Amino acid sequence: MRLAVVVPFLNEAEVLGRLLSSIEAQERRPDRLLLVDDGSEDDSFRLAAAFAEDHPYAGVLQRPRQARSSDRLARASEFLAFQWGVERLDLAWDVVAKLDADLELPPCTLGHLLERLEEDQTLGIAGTFLSERDEAGVVRRVSARECHVHGATKFYRRACFEQIAPVPPILGWDTIDELTAQLHGWTTRSFALPGGDPLHLRPRGAYDGLLRAHRRWGECAYAFGEPLPVTMLLAGRELADRRPPLGPVNYVAGWLSAALRRQPRAATEVRAFVRRAQYGRVRDRLAGRAR
Repeated sequence: MRLAVVVPFLNEAEVLGRLLSSIEAQERRPDRLLLVDDGSEDDSFRLAAAFAEDHPYAGVLQRPRQARSSDRLARASEFLAFQWGVERLDLAWDVVAKLDADLELPPCTLGHLLERLEEDQTLGIAGTFLSERDEAGVVRRVSARECHVHGATKFYRRACFEQIAPVPPILGWDTIDELTAQLHGWTTRSFALPGGDPLHLRPRGAYDGLLRAHRRWGECAYAFGEPLPVTMLLAGRELADRRPPLGPVNYVAGWLSAALRRQPRAATEVRAFVRRAQYGRVRDRLAGRAR
């Protein structure tokens, strides 16, 4: 399987070198690595260009400079840069991967995920679990369901990628893509790697704090179609687990804010699919407790 990897980045000079070193150390390197500079003002482009000059499988492109935004994530700028890069690939790829620039990959990452895609022809989107280093320096896995693939490591089978396109470049795109794939009969899955999880060098909320991150996650939930009662249940469960209360409160506030502002959402059929699945899980849990 021919593998193309697209890495969009903006002002990532502090961490980009670690990602590139870990790609160079892969047991199975990409057939094409495209580094997409989304308008960096630091040394990111110079680092990417130097790597591309020394490695024939790598290339670098500069995307036209974008207007400044107070919230790059809300505009899905990184995903837009990824899509822009995919359109400019000069390889007839079978699998295309989006990797964030703030990762450090175990050497087995690319090869292991390609093996999983080769073994299971129903697997449309694959990725890995991620770990982050907390404030105490302890490395912990980011909690995620097995069927969810983090936006930082998305490996798309070509047939799936083309069937779900165009994925709307809005908050929640990295859930909308896999929900759309599942709706069309594809499976989506994150895998534990034999060499350990990739390390996410910038923990969630590192840019603008966890409280804003929780609010944004609530907006994402609105975008992909999570029903408000389920949002309330999830927030209540976090409170029952003695999580800091402002996180769950901000999650609900984000959903409500997005609804009031009528922010863009996934297609109607995707939202209906989500609603059926989530209410089904709630019923299963209630039935299990009743027994």
